Amino acid sequence: MRARFITSALFATALSFANCTNANSYTKKEDAKISYSIEKPVKKENTKIQVAILLDTSNSMDGLIEQAKSRLWNIVNTLTTLKYHGKTPDIEIGLYEYGNDGLSPQSNYIRQVAPLTTDLDLISEKLFSLRTNGGSEYCGAVITDATKQLNWGKDKSDMKLIYIAGNEAFNQGGVNYREAISDALHSDIYVNTIFCGNQEEGIRTFWKDGADAGKGKYFNIDSNRAVLYIATPYDVRISECNAKINETYISYGSKGAEKKRNQEMQDSNAKGVSSANYAERAVSKSKAAYKNHSWDLVDKVKDDEKAIDKLKKEELPKELQNKSAAEIKVYVDKKAKEREVIQKEIGELAEKRQAYIDAEMKKSNAQDDLGGAINSSVIAFAKTKGYSVEK
Repeated sequence: MRARFITSALFATALSFANCTNANSYTKKEDAKISYSIEKPVKKENTKIQVAILLDTSNSMDGLIEQAKSRLWNIVNTLTTLKYHGKTPDIEIGLYEYGNDGLSPQSNYIRQVAPLTTDLDLISEKLFSLRTNGGSEYCGAVITDATKQLNWGKDKSDMKLIYIAGNEAFNQGGVNYREAISDALHSDIYVNTIFCGNQEEGIRTFWKDGADAGKGKYFNIDSNRAVLYIATPYDVRISECNAKINETYISYGSKGAEKKRNQEMQDSNAKGVSSANYAERAVSKSKAAYKNHSWDLVDKVKDDEKAIDKLKKEELPKELQNKSAAEIKVYVDKKAKEREVIQKEIGELAEKRQAYIDAEMKKSNAQDDLGGAINSSVIAFAKTKGYSVEK
């Protein structure tokens, strides 16, 4: 199941007139007092697709965590198929864990693992760091935290979704889940529930009621079932392209080298799950949603063409520190063009890969896992918000 999203940007210019109280009659002296000021165009922020994933990390949820690790890049690739009025939206993912006895009782055994962010490598890093322990699962409390603590978009075109997954009764804890969900809806945040167990048990323990109250979808999954991967004839070449695309990243700033290493670590994590998952991550890296302007000079210059002139020598990688600004610009432009070529090839291969997977999936009786639940509901909800699904 696949889909695709985007955004529109608007520009506004205003001309203001000061000290002109009588437009029909004024003297030359008065005319001299008239001042004109032109406000600079303000670029409207991109439409956002924001997805907060709330994972139960109690003892019984190791399978759920494995599914989250395995399905992250598949979810990202589904999100990248969404467009809004022909524009690509910013994709932000946030992550919470709850129900873990290793967390503070004062926090209701809840932790914000990552804020809503476009840094997808950070989300991957945090997912792979999760460990189960405990516990006491307070769904109402974690929904409240996600609603109040995360930096949700304000535009009516933004898609704001919470996905909460777990396997204990939905009504535990001191925070009423219906009140928590009502607060989320007041901010146009829609709540979807994923019960890890039997469908009827999820209904009895209020998971479906939570989704109904949140105007979202209710799913039940077998969290202990291994994710089904379909190897394709295109995976090897996509993986080769991934190695090439890594060579186009130019780290800068105090955390540049660290972030570059983390990019490679998340490649390794994805590959450790399966070769198909590694290919899925490579596809994500070919998309506009995979942004690294905070540490990669190629992405930074896309955002700010004067970025190179603003950087200090020590903020550059060693191989560029003794080059002139003009030489650095030539080098960055070369890497940008190389990346575009590789991304284009991955994009073409990804279409063939997905067609192959779709054909194979029709032959199987695959059930929903965490990724399947999120993907199907995201696409359905996007259509109600006026988003289109594109290849």
